[in-house]
Amino acid sequence: MMKMCKTVLAAILSAAMLMSITACGANGNTAVNTAGDTVKTSQDTTKPVGTTKLTMWHIQTQENVAAIIDASMDRFAKDNPGFEVEAIPMQNDPYKTKLITAMSANELPDIFIHWTGGPMASYIDSGVVYDITEFMNKDNYKDRFLDAAVNQAIYKDSIWAVPIENVSPALCFYNKDLFEKNGLQVPKTLDEFETVSDTFVKKGIIPVALANKTKWPGSIVYGYLLDRIAGPNAFADANNGVTGFDTADFKATATKMQDWAKKGYFGKDFNGIDYDAGQDRQLFYNDKAAMYIMGGWFMFTALGENPDFVKKIGVMQFPSNPDSKGKASEYIGTMGDNFYSVSKNSQNPEMAFKAITYLLDDQAVKDRIAAGKIPPLKDIVLTDDISKMISESASSATVMQLWLDQFLAPNDAELHKGELQKLMGGSITPDEYDANMTKGVQHK
Repeated sequence: MMKMCKTVLAAILSAAMLMSITACGANGNTAVNTAGDTVKTSQDTTKPVGTTKLTMWHIQTQENVAAIIDASMDRFAKDNPGFEVEAIPMQNDPYKTKLITAMSANELPDIFIHWTGGPMASYIDSGVVYDITEFMNKDNYKDRFLDAAVNQAIYKDSIWAVPIENVSPALCFYNKDLFEKNGLQVPKTLDEFETVSDTFVKKGIIPVALANKTKWPGSIVYGYLLDRIAGPNAFADANNGVTGFDTADFKATATKMQDWAKKGYFGKDFNGIDYDAGQDRQLFYNDKAAMYIMGGWFMFTALGENPDFVKKIGVMQFPSNPDSKGKASEYIGTMGDNFYSVSKNSQNPEMAFKAITYLLDDQAVKDRIAAGKIPPLKDIVLTDDISKMISESASSATVMQLWLDQFLAPNDAELHKGELQKLMGGSITPDEYDANMTKGVQHK
C-alpha cells in the first residue's frame, strides 16, 4: 500500500501572478466617430453579461490534441450559457513547477492535471483538491471508466480526479526499417536486447533514444529493469521500509543501468537531451536511434509531429528476464495518464467538474481515438493496429506499476531522479545510489 506522503506546499518559488478565475461581460463601450465625437456603442453581445470564466491548466501542447480540448470547452460554453473555460496548455516540466508555486500561493486554477500517486495524496492531505465522489457517482458516471483507472484516483475512500488523457503502459517502440536493414530480430529477453544494442552501437546507431535532462525518462528504464530483476513488489517494499534500496537486486539493477549507459545504449549526451524540446524523438524520427522507451502517448505525439514516420514504428514489450522474479506481463505506466482535478478554492466546483466531462463526451472520444489516443473508458472501439496493441497490453497486464517518480512522495521522487541521473552519468557508483536512496527516502 502506498505510504502517506509529506506535504508539498512549502514555498519553493515566489508565487507568480495567475489569471483571475472569474470575469464579467462588458456593460457597454465607447468609441470615437469620424467627427471626433464620443458615442456609446451597442453592448457586447458575444457572451452573456456576467459570464463566469473557469480556468483549466493542462499539458497537451501537441496542436492536434490541444485543439480537441479547446473544441470540448467550446461545446461546454455553448451548452452552459454564462460559463466559459480558458484552457491553458503548458510544457510538462515547467508545469510541475508552476503547479507547486500556485499551491503554495493558494492560487490554483479551477481545473488542473496531475498523475495521481504520491503527489496526489500530498495535495489532498494539504486540502487543495475538491472531493468529486458525489459528482462521479451521480448517474453512475464513474461506470463509464475502466475500473483500474478510477481506482488510481481513489484516496481515503473518495474519488479526487477524473482519468482523461490516455491508457499508457510504457512500451518499447522500434524502427522497423532499421532492424530490417541491419538484419536484426526484435529482442524478447534482456540478453537479446543487449546483443541487439551492442550491434547498433558498433554501426553508429543509438540503441535507445533517451532525453534524461528532465530525469524522469531514465526512471522508466530503471523501473523496468528493477521489475525484471527483482519483481513487482521490490520498489514498494523499499519505499515502505520493509526492505532498503540496498538489496542484492537493487544493486544488480543499478549496476546494469550504469553499464548500459557506459556502453552507449543511450548515446553520448542523454543527460543533456531535453524531452520537452523533442530532441529524443527527433533522433528516433531521423533514423539515428533504433528504439524509444516511452508511454503509449508517444503514438499520438508522433501522429502530430511526424505522421509519415508512424508506418515505420513497431511496438514490443520491454524484454523479459527468464528465470527471474519479474515477468514480461508486468508494466510501468498508468491507466489514465493525466488526471483532471477540481481545485478546492474553485467558486464553481460542480461546473468545473461538468467542464471536465466534456473532455470525454462522444465527440471528444471520437476525436481522441482519431488522434491516436486510448481513452480510459469501457467499450470503446479503436481504429488502428498500434492503439489496439497498446490497449491489449494494458488489458493483459498482470501488474501496472505507476511511474516510480509519481509513486514516490514528491521529495523522495526528486531524490530518486537526481541520484539516478548521477548514476547514469557515472558520477556516483551503484552502491552510492542505493545507499543514498536508503538513507534519503522517508517512511511513515
